[in-house]
Amino acid sequence: MIRWIITFLIIALIAAVLGFGGIAEGAADIARIIFYIFIIFFVISLIGKLFRR
Repeated sequence: MIRWIITFLIIALIAAVLGFGGIAEGAADIARIIFYIFIIFFVISLIGKLFRR
């Protein structure tokens, strides 16, 4: 999942440098959403491991 975040951030940076503001904004938004989903899954995983022990 982190690979997707990095991919969309690179796309956003390249698009921003080339002047494609809309594409850069869209890619950055997608990367942000995937990052939040990753954080939620990470916290759920940590909580699950605490209850298993």
